[in-house]
Amino acid sequence: MAVAMEKTDTGQQLLQQGAEGKIYIGTYKGNRCLVKERFEKKYRHPALDRQLTRQRIKAEQKAFQRCAAAGLSTPALYGVDLEQRKIYMEYLEKSRTAKEFIDELTATTVGDALTESPQLKKLAEQIGYMVGVLHRNNLVHGDLTTSNMLLDPVDKGTEDFVFPYRLVTIDFGLSHFSDNHENKGVDLYVIERAILSAHSQLPRLFGMILEAYREHNTNHCKETIAKYEDVRARGRKRTMVG
Repeated sequence: MAVAMEKTDTGQQLLQQGAEGKIYIGTYKGNRCLVKERFEKKYRHPALDRQLTRQRIKAEQKAFQRCAAAGLSTPALYGVDLEQRKIYMEYLEKSRTAKEFIDELTATTVGDALTESPQLKKLAEQIGYMVGVLHRNNLVHGDLTTSNMLLDPVDKGTEDFVFPYRLVTIDFGLSHFSDNHENKGVDLYVIERAILSAHSQLPRLFGMILEAYREHNTNHCKETIAKYEDVRARGRKRTMVG
């Protein structure tokens, strides 16, 4: 994951910090790994905060397990520490986010060559496949953005030379198990809005993703797409009203 390095108070290499917690490079049983640590919320009663944090960590742990069972790539989960509010996982040092990949592609390719790029098409197919399989298995991610997808290099001899990466899904902090069509529709709407915001020069990208999604989500896909369109219409209405 190519990011600027900072130091935590205890000297670890800090990769990311937000309102809910921080991600840094640490160790697990002597091995280098990625650590996700959730912050204690001082405004909550300690017992309630502890209960909610445990629930979220356990939900993330289950999401890793469900992805593995479905054949989707995630960082390997090494372990969790409920008392310390930590999740230990594989550190994919050579990976970069899908956002970084797309930004580099748009900076070096223009016009029809960009929208027809074999690399972009392959990435859209992989994203559509990933989201389709998540929803087919009733797993709602909750925060599908191109910053929450890693491209991990693979041996060019074993994969498509045009796109020598595997797509790795990360950040299951808002994930949950649900067979509700609207929840899945919201998931699709989130990624559409994220792409239009971060990659406005690629208005066709989400359509390419959705095409692959339709192919791989065989679990009430039509109903989910209908709910997505409802959510999208409501979102447009709120934007117009202000």
